[in-house]
Amino acid sequence: MKKLVAILLVLVLAFSLVACNQNTTDDGKKTIAVIAKGETHAFWQAVKAGAVAAGKEAGYEVTFQGPTSESESEVPNQRNMVQTALNNPSVKAIVLATIGLGFTDELVSAYNKGLPVVEFDSGLYQNNADVTSGKDPVIGSVATDNKKAGAVVAENFYAYLKAQNVLVNGYKVGVIQHDATSTGIDRAEGFIEKIEELAKADNITLEINRQEKQNNAGEYKLALTALKEWGAASIFMTNEGVVNEVYPEVKDNADTYKDILFCGFDAGTNQYDWIKDAGATCAKLVGSVAQDSYNIGYESVKLAIAKLEGKEVKDVGIGGQWYTAENIDDLKDKNIFYMG
Repeated sequence: MKKLVAILLVLVLAFSLVACNQNTTDDGKKTIAVIAKGETHAFWQAVKAGAVAAGKEAGYEVTFQGPTSESESEVPNQRNMVQTALNNPSVKAIVLATIGLGFTDELVSAYNKGLPVVEFDSGLYQNNADVTSGKDPVIGSVATDNKKAGAVVAENFYAYLKAQNVLVNGYKVGVIQHDATSTGIDRAEGFIEKIEELAKADNITLEINRQEKQNNAGEYKLALTALKEWGAASIFMTNEGVVNEVYPEVKDNADTYKDILFCGFDAGTNQYDWIKDAGATCAKLVGSVAQDSYNIGYESVKLAIAKLEGKEVKDVGIGGQWYTAENIDDLKDKNIFYMG
């Protein structure tokens, strides 16, 4: 009888440990897996800092992963990261920003496992038809509203063009769109729709040339060259990657591009240096919109935690801020503009 009781106690203890390990990590903290489009870049490091801070506040462990680059060639690696998180019994929620679309199988798996997913930075579905049999684990989105942010660029850039008295019928505006994901599409479309709307109100017809490129070396230079040959008077660059490739080209060939006015998106050292140059040695970068990357990470994890704790959840829109040479240092001090 004593041996039987001892065996039963051992079994009870074993089942208790298994149950514990299914709900927590080894240190006793439940885990939220954050899987981003990248990991090493300053933008993603700021996202990570915000995510970890939100987890720490609520007593959750936060893991953070992302591919080495945001190229679509990294989609298989990112898919493996998502699958690893899905198979980890410690993970109670996933915060996800995918490089491309087509993660439907993983999202259905998350739904079947009862894991809430927070979408951040960009969309996870092309359209509602991608949600298989209604098995959608996405409980909310946290991101810069890219379409509205693109419109913010257009509003401020158009005001500058108008003040410079350069707008005429047939004024040529180029757009270098950084990829075919919802992020690139929304920024480009938000910019184009708003600047055409503003021009129409002034009885001005614009010509728009939209160059959609992938994040591969040399692609954005090709877009820049094409727009120059087309006769672009102004160019909008939809992300930091575009700026990082265009700025050195513009600076090294100052006479070629000196008459083109530029505007951008995101932050980074190249945008800082270019905008501080203020057109003194090369074509002018009039201004850009910066995302609040720290709060994107922070609010994404907060949303996941709210769902896990049975609270009401809703989408969170993080505002982007227009900056010029005049206010860029103030935004840098507030950790809205980042270097790197």
